[in-house]
Amino acid sequence: MSLSDDDLIRFARHIVLKEIGGAGQTRLRASHVVVIGAGGIGSPALQYLVAAGVGRITIVDDDVVDLSNLQRQTLFGMADIGTSKTAAAAAALARLDPATTVEQRTTRIDAGNAKELLAGAEVVLDGSDNFTTRLAVADAALASHIPLVSAAVSQFEGQLGVYRGWEADKPCYRCFVGSDPDRQGVSCADAGVLGAMAGVMGSLAALEVIRAIVPFGDDSAGKLLLADALSLRFRTIALSKDPGCGCAR
Repeated sequence: MSLSDDDLIRFARHIVLKEIGGAGQTRLRASHVVVIGAGGIGSPALQYLVAAGVGRITIVDDDVVDLSNLQRQTLFGMADIGTSKTAAAAAALARLDPATTVEQRTTRIDAGNAKELLAGAEVVLDGSDNFTTRLAVADAALASHIPLVSAAVSQFEGQLGVYRGWEADKPCYRCFVGSDPDRQGVSCADAGVLGAMAGVMGSLAALEVIRAIVPFGDDSAGKLLLADALSLRFRTIALSKDPGCGCAR
C-alpha cells in the first residue's frame, strides 16, 4: 500500500515526525483496529484513529444513541437519538475520512463470539462498560496475541493499560483485575462521569493504539496510567505478571 497525494497532505504533520514518517503512516493506512464500544471512550478514540489514518476499523456495540449519551459521546448529535451507535458512528467517521473502511458489528461481544469479532485485528481497544465484557475481550486478545488497549473512566478518574500477556515479561488483563466475572460495579448512570474526562481517556487510548501500530517512545505494556481530574494528577504504576494467572503458564 502506498499513500495517495491527498494522504501526503492530510497526514503531513505525522509524516514530518521522525518517529512516524511516511513508512509509519503507510502502516497506519494498512492497519485494522477493533474498537469495543462507541461510548464515552470509544467516541473520541474513533475520531482520532480515523483522523490518524487507520485504514480499517471494526466497531462492536449493540446499543442505540440516547439523549443522556450526548454529554460525553462526542460522535453523536440530537439527530442520532434512537439510531444504533455503530451506524451513527460509521456515518460520522465517513464524513471525517471516507477512505477509512468502517465495519459495523451491532452485537454484544461475549466469550462465545469474541475471537471471531477480533479476528484479523492488529490492535483491539476496549472501552466497554462492564467487567464481563472486558474479560471476554481480554481473553480473546490474549489467545490471538493481539495487543489490548483497555481504558476506563468513572466520575473524575480514568485508567489506561496496554496488555500483551503472551510475552514472558508482560502481564495480561487478568493479572491486573483477577478473574471474577460477577464483580459488582457502579455504572456511570449511578456514579456520574465528567464528560471531558471520558474524552481525555479516549484520546489517550487512541494514542496507545497508534503506538502499538507504529512504535515510538517507551513501551507502555505492563504499565497502568491513573488519571485524577480533581487534583489534575497523572501517575503511572508498573504491573507485574501474576504467577498464578493462566497467561504465566
